[in-house]
Amino acid sequence: MAEKIRLNKFISDSGVCSRREADKYIEQGHVFVNGKRAAIGTMVSARDKVLLNGNPIEAKDGTDFVFLAFNKPVGIISTTEVGVKDSIIDYIGYHERIFPIGRLDKESQGLIFLTNNGDIVNKILRAGNKHEKEYLVTVNKPVTDDFVLKMGNGVPILGEITKKCKVVKESVYSFRITLIQGLNRQIRRMCEHFDYDVVKLERVRIMNISLKGIPVGEWRQLQPEEMEQIMAAIANSSSTVETKPKSQESRLKAPETRAKTSGHRAPAVGTTKKPDRSANPNPKSRDLRSNSSSSSAKKGGAPKNVKPSTSSFGNRKSKR
Repeated sequence: MAEKIRLNKFISDSGVCSRREADKYIEQGHVFVNGKRAAIGTMVSARDKVLLNGNPIEAKDGTDFVFLAFNKPVGIISTTEVGVKDSIIDYIGYHERIFPIGRLDKESQGLIFLTNNGDIVNKILRAGNKHEKEYLVTVNKPVTDDFVLKMGNGVPILGEITKKCKVVKESVYSFRITLIQGLNRQIRRMCEHFDYDVVKLERVRIMNISLKGIPVGEWRQLQPEEMEQIMAAIANSSSTVETKPKSQESRLKAPETRAKTSGHRAPAVGTTKKPDRSANPNPKSRDLRSNSSSSSAKKGGAPKNVKPSTSSFGNRKSKR
């Protein structure tokens, strides 16, 4: 890294926390650069010595990043907030700090990415970058041609008209919809506008990654070639977040662990020993996969209990 970047991005790139959290640590005096207390907006390079809570910070690059594809079951909440029952972070139990890219409602299931790369999040989420997310939706009454046409042309929700999107009838009671937006409960609100209720909502694809081979409740590392495709797709994407009231994009400027201002302490970087995850299976995964299999069986049968694939990306292994 020859040129200088903002300190909060440098810290975020290390995988320790998001940019917003980094700014909190800087404001609270936890961060020092070359022996001096850092200020918001400080610029640093690879030659600078950055300490967070007395521990050295080094920005990661290349394959140092964690990037997981998770098939979220119904009932799991897409939050990093500490103490929330059935949170996605507690469910997965990964040995490094990761956070979800975007959200899936508690009542919804399907594909969601998790990473420790704070910079990549907005590039994937921002509607202006036009990265696709595909959903299979089951509703409570027959899908008509008129409904498909109107859903695809834009629907008034949350004080705005949704962007035009591809909608294809799948069966009498189901359809596929491909979005580039991420408004709060967008598909459910769009259906409600036409007096349809969503019975089941499953995200089946994000960009070039599909759910194929990932049983409900399991996750896998992305393969190197998959990461290359994603990085190429976001190479010219902006990380600037559009400020739209009540939209998911404006709320997800950087997914982070919410903490109360009082007692907010910087992490002890480099002091936590990584556990042997193979000796620490997650029982929630087995239970919830079992509970979710019945809903999966309704569309072509439940996925087989296949061990998630691993990759050389980051040289990490997934767990059962």
